[in-house]
Amino acid sequence: MTRLSAQIPEEMAGMRLDQVLAELFSDYSRSKLQTWLKVGRVVVNGAQLKAKDKVEGGEFIELDAEAEVVLECEAEAIPLDIVYEDESLLIINKPAGLVVHPAVGNWTGTLQNALLNHVPSLETLPRAGIVHRIDKETSGLLMVAKTLPAHNSLVKQLQERSIEREYLAITKGRIIAGATIDEPIGRHPTDRKRYSVRQTGKDAVTHYRVVERFARHSLIRVKLETGRTHQIRVHMAYVHFPLVGDPVYGGRFQLPPDCSEQLEIELRAFKRQALHAEKLGLLHPETQEYCEWIQPLPDDMIRLLAALRDNEQH
Repeated sequence: MTRLSAQIPEEMAGMRLDQVLAELFSDYSRSKLQTWLKVGRVVVNGAQLKAKDKVEGGEFIELDAEAEVVLECEAEAIPLDIVYEDESLLIINKPAGLVVHPAVGNWTGTLQNALLNHVPSLETLPRAGIVHRIDKETSGLLMVAKTLPAHNSLVKQLQERSIEREYLAITKGRIIAGATIDEPIGRHPTDRKRYSVRQTGKDAVTHYRVVERFARHSLIRVKLETGRTHQIRVHMAYVHFPLVGDPVYGGRFQLPPDCSEQLEIELRAFKRQALHAEKLGLLHPETQEYCEWIQPLPDDMIRLLAALRDNEQH
């Protein structure tokens, strides 16, 4: 049994308690939360309430969650690039091409399968302890909780937007200056596999600044304030600087004028979005000390940057 806690946001005032539970502890099924509510495992400001009771907002809610097998996912002996590990936290350097969660078309060979092999006890945690994800073809740092208290801590930090996440990306187009993109993102109206800037979407904020400029490309550092699906890819395409190699949002393939033979080779070979989760900073779930990790660029992005720099000299 592990006690999870949260403060009910003011904007939830007037909602039923069971609806609030489903929002705040979404990693558990509604039926499981209802069961825990009925048997007295939920208290609000120290009192037990009924599912239909309305909340005022601002209350302190506590849930005694029970560790149990919550996954239908098989452990697989897939190598992991472990950057850091202790009893409560695991930091992984995910290679491009590795899917994070099993889904239709990818039930095996995922990071989740690999994690269950590395730490079998993760089968009792929501999503095997994975509290955020990066796209299949994005490389870089990803955090995993190894205990329920650590999971609760990391989810809370994500909700409070206090986790530092910085990415390096190579875009099409020469960007003159950095900026902030504050545009909501939702599913594309006609293509359910894509996302787009939509006024009916969820709020999404992306900060970017230029690290290096080339004739027709840019290397940028991106800092996320929110973590929407495909956020960086959608936002950069929205401001007409899509990521190199992005098969969904990058537009049709074009070689820049005055392109060297080596640059042409690298651009043609780059079949994924040029995006790398370089930096991850958080408060350690146990010690509450700030921890930070930096993962250098993978080889394919290093080669592409080298070709871009070399092309500038000719």
